[in-house]
Amino acid sequence: MNVAPWTANQSRLAMSMTDLRSTFGARLKIGEPLARHTSARVGGPADYLATAESAGELAELVRAAWQLGLQPLILGGGSNVLVSDVGVRGLVILNRARTLEFRAGPPPSVWAESGANLGALARQCGLRGMAGLEWAATVPGTVGGAVFGNAGAHGGDLAGSLVVAEILQQDGTVRRWNPAELAFEYRSSRLKRLKVQGRAAVILAAELRLGEGEPAALQARAEEFAAHRRRTQPPGASLGSMFKNPPGDYAGRLIEAAGLKGARLGQAQISPLHANFFVNLGQARAADILALIHKAHAAVLKESGVDLELEVELVGEWNRPS
Repeated sequence: MNVAPWTANQSRLAMSMTDLRSTFGARLKIGEPLARHTSARVGGPADYLATAESAGELAELVRAAWQLGLQPLILGGGSNVLVSDVGVRGLVILNRARTLEFRAGPPPSVWAESGANLGALARQCGLRGMAGLEWAATVPGTVGGAVFGNAGAHGGDLAGSLVVAEILQQDGTVRRWNPAELAFEYRSSRLKRLKVQGRAAVILAAELRLGEGEPAALQARAEEFAAHRRRTQPPGASLGSMFKNPPGDYAGRLIEAAGLKGARLGQAQISPLHANFFVNLGQARAADILALIHKAHAAVLKESGVDLELEVELVGEWNRPS
């Protein structure tokens, strides 16, 4: 299991507060707790945080950060990240770019800024008789996160709908990437692999190709998926899927078979409802969740010989005490 942490900046900020203030102005927050912005409700503060309300603002903020020598962490819905208790050194940009444009076609499509909520987008498509995203009606997170990690559920995934993604590249230009260039894999994309290598690229928006259907039927199908989620996944503050499903099996089944379904450490728990979801029972620490991750990985490796791979991304500093 590769759990090497990703830190927003590998070194301390090398500029003064005056430089930051002059660049980001009143939108800059200092020491903002990131637990407020993650689905698990855990995580320490960001040194600095700014919010983008549109794709244009997101590009503007990222370019400004790059010019100052920063590699900012872009945070969308916070549903697929575990932020350390120490927090994130450097700059975090909250992506609240949510503009949508529905296009009748044929074929119908939707253009969405990367901060748009994926589940809400899927439900709006259903209301309009635009088919193809019903699988996403209960998937947490944003359009940008879905492109980045090729989100999927119920036999569908983002790669099956994407026409093109608008990408801000390290040289400051914006280019449209097609699915072949994004090189989607199971819960991964070329963008995700580039980030692991320390190479920056930021998703600004995406166009998704859809089909046609009866609104009532599409909504009913989405509700079936929602009901399944309520039966099988924990409500409230949680994080999951924690691990990718290995070929031909399920991470949750393997964790349960290793005897860890419902296991607790402090206020962190492996869900007794679905063992590939980890729950914050109230005041969980990121360190406790990470310890449960290691415990589950080791137990599955010993019991089944399967080396589970994290689906969730670790961000922040993990090498010093909180």
